[in-house]
Amino acid sequence: MLLHGLLSFPLTPFTPDDEVATGVLADHVAEQVAAGPAALFVACGTGEFTALGRDEYRTVVRTAVREAAGRLPVFAGAGGGPRTASEFARAAAECGADGLLLLPPYLVSCTPAGLVRHVAYVAGATGLPVVVYQRANAVLDPAAALALLDLPTVAGVKDGRGDVDAMNRLVTTVRASGHPRAAEMCFLNGLPTAEVSAAAYRAIGVPSYSSAALCFVPELATAFHRAIEHGDEAVTRTLLTDFYLPLVALRDRVAGYAVSLPKAGATLRGLPMGSVRPPLVDVYPEHLEQLAALIDSGRAALRRVGGTVAVPDVAA
Repeated sequence: MLLHGLLSFPLTPFTPDDEVATGVLADHVAEQVAAGPAALFVACGTGEFTALGRDEYRTVVRTAVREAAGRLPVFAGAGGGPRTASEFARAAAECGADGLLLLPPYLVSCTPAGLVRHVAYVAGATGLPVVVYQRANAVLDPAAALALLDLPTVAGVKDGRGDVDAMNRLVTTVRASGHPRAAEMCFLNGLPTAEVSAAAYRAIGVPSYSSAALCFVPELATAFHRAIEHGDEAVTRTLLTDFYLPLVALRDRVAGYAVSLPKAGATLRGLPMGSVRPPLVDVYPEHLEQLAALIDSGRAALRRVGGTVAVPDVAA
């Protein structure tokens, strides 16, 4: 399954009573599908996988699968220790997911070879394609990346470390390996606010990236993606300057804002997303005002460069 393009990582909304808000989730996923991403990745980092109960996880995956209606693949997060991750993998398959994003194993440090063993263990639970999320304690080296090619359901690697040099070595080693699956392995840029690093990753052969901004400003996220795909430096520079770089500065003010800000932004857009679950914290009021101003700034910048700012009535 080749993933090429802009990738959506939907949020998980909660009611004031701390239940999954399935109606809001359905509206959110529908809006994400309408934005035209290459795939949906639900119940992952932005979707607060670690905060979901097993039944809630099934609700989230089923809702996304139903709303996607076969128009694009739906990947679901799976994580924890090998047994727990395998249980989530099987649940995702039962709920109709098309693939898995395998999050780093819980807490333990491991060698790259040990990570490959973990991937093989979880991949064996289902026949679903697996994208391996490299970040934190889950780090591959070139030999481990080659070993993943021998696991037939491993479809790709999503990088959340930001070491472009190391990622270039993985990509080059795999592509030049002569392995029958070398050309089909996907490499994805999964850094927070990946638009900021998109050009650097594109230069090493990793053009696809996840976009948290797509969750709350899809018009800006899709315009930026079109611009970088077509080499329109004027548009990319303008949106980076007026929106993305200030957003990163705000994101870095508080740990966990990589999730909290998109959720607050989607609420500002008109979808009642509710709070983030602990240990994350909701956006502070003064930062919420800054986020609203940034969204306005980004939309104004898009208008200046000739883009279309469409803000649908999500309550309709």
